[in-house]
Amino acid sequence: QVQLVESGGGLVQPGGSLRLSCAASGFIFSIGAMGWYRQAPGKQRELVATITRGGSTNYKDSVKGRFTISRNNAENTVYLQMNSLKPEDTAVYYCNADLAPTLYTPSYAHWGQGTQVTVSS
Repeated sequence: QVQLVESGGGLVQPGGSLRLSCAASGFIFSIGAMGWYRQAPGKQRELVATITRGGSTNYKDSVKGRFTISRNNAENTVYLQMNSLKPEDTAVYYCNADLAPTLYTPSYAHWGQGTQVTVSS
């Protein structure tokens, strides 16, 4: 069984920073792309940032220059450093990993349980 466990969410004032972490554990043969998505109340889940195993990154336009995604392949962990946070960044943030549990299992998307980020004064 595979688990993705996020941490690092919380309440922060506008202009502040938070760092999200997500660690994959359990039966893991390989992990490809990893990423962060978010879902605000009444809205659809949206992509925030992704990173390939080789380190290539992709960001939602509204977070470019403020958020940085990184990963540690040896520890099966992905991070999201969020700076200059705005109220519109408020959402539940979900970790995603394209993961193959075994040599004989094709990779597919795995999701964490989500962590709340609230930006408010």
